[in-house]
Amino acid sequence: MQQIDKSIKLDAAHLEAVMPWGGANSTVGWVFRPNTLENLAAVFALARRKGVSVGLRGGGNSYGDAACNEGNIVLDLTRLTRILDWDPNMGVITVEPGVTLQQLWEYVLGDGWWPPVCTGTMHITIGGGAAMNVHGKNSFAVGTFGDHIKKFELMLPNGEIIECSRDENRDIFFAAIGGFGMLGCFTSLTLQMKRVYSGLLAVEAHASRNLAEMFQQIRDLIPTSNYIVGWVDCAAKGDALGRGQIHLGNYLKKGEDRYPQRSLQISKQHLGDALFTFFPRSAMWRLMQPFFNQVGVPWINLAKYWSAALGSGHKMRQPHAQFHFLLNYFPDWQKSVGKGGLIQYQPFVPDDSAEATFTQLLTLSQQAGLVPYLGVLKRHRPDPFLMTHGLDGWSIALDYRITEANRSRVVALCQQMDQIVIAAGGRFYPAKDSTLTPETALAYLGADTLAQFRTLKKRCDPHEILQTNFWRRVFKKGNNN
Repeated sequence: MQQIDKSIKLDAAHLEAVMPWGGANSTVGWVFRPNTLENLAAVFALARRKGVSVGLRGGGNSYGDAACNEGNIVLDLTRLTRILDWDPNMGVITVEPGVTLQQLWEYVLGDGWWPPVCTGTMHITIGGGAAMNVHGKNSFAVGTFGDHIKKFELMLPNGEIIECSRDENRDIFFAAIGGFGMLGCFTSLTLQMKRVYSGLLAVEAHASRNLAEMFQQIRDLIPTSNYIVGWVDCAAKGDALGRGQIHLGNYLKKGEDRYPQRSLQISKQHLGDALFTFFPRSAMWRLMQPFFNQVGVPWINLAKYWSAALGSGHKMRQPHAQFHFLLNYFPDWQKSVGKGGLIQYQPFVPDDSAEATFTQLLTLSQQAGLVPYLGVLKRHRPDPFLMTHGLDGWSIALDYRITEANRSRVVALCQQMDQIVIAAGGRFYPAKDSTLTPETALAYLGADTLAQFRTLKKRCDPHEILQTNFWRRVFKKGNNN
């Protein structure tokens, strides 16, 4: 029986401001950072005694309110960072939930392995990645993060720990992955890594004259690509609507890298701390800030597109980390948009309607005078998880700058776009969401799925200890049933 520490309190020492990654709002809660499972259980016990809720938080990289819990407890898992087991022959690793993607790849790379799914930042935690069922540039080929989880242990709010896999407690397994932390807290996760024979990828870049051409290029390139992603110039209009650049990456086969022992070193993966050898990357956002406005962004995009067009077809070899983790090589870039922060809107739409739908979304944004500062296009495949956003189709991620003057207009635009996405059979991504309504969630998930999830929540968390701002906004009982 675990010894519960009853000395922890809801006091001023634990009150902190908690920001989403996008920085578009701020919350305050009691933040606890346990470093043992006993301390983790003690926080749940405190919540039960005091009648407050607990929201789980990993690396804090969710753009919206999925890891915020206003006026209640925020359970920050970033001190649960042990590697519990590693089999370098089979590539199977077991970690605590606070281990980051950076810790993971740095631990396994020297043995010739790489995480099978990587987000655009290496600072997510493995627990957070599982809770949001994140994806990468290879989603079309290997699916989501959850597809590579073999099993996990989950602490329920009553302190009980259960083991879940595709064979044991399988209903909870398929619901907790992608269940945004509402059934329990991961205490360990076992994942399968991907064998690699080099620390380098074969990378190509191709310019796309418009969105239609980008779709066709990606369709043509997917059969021979391990990774593929498109950057979209959201300010371009007319025949150039949705122009941009595609990046693709392929693993090197055994023997193609003459010096794998060198490229598999951690030191060969990272960019330096400075741009052009003298300007610190950590200050890049300050340099970009004067240009991140409705006037400057179209010019930045124009310059980027013509640079892409001039270099179209360029091939190179690039370290895995540099290819995947662009967000980390421009640290805090979201601050470039100003103190209002940003909202990202990322719908997932079936293959047969995605191009027309995304064309509508870009056109509508331009007509509203709310041009996204960044657009990213990806191809996806379905996954087996209960609350999934995945499907046989595409996603487009659109970043909108938020100011006091435009906040309500951006929210209204997103909710208008929701109706277009729903009509196309689309879905939405909780890790990025800031504007989803209960009605829209019901429309894309369906009443049966919501009922199944609520039944599991009642079983795992009968007193609804686990909550976040996102949960209360979108899914709390009574909102959409």
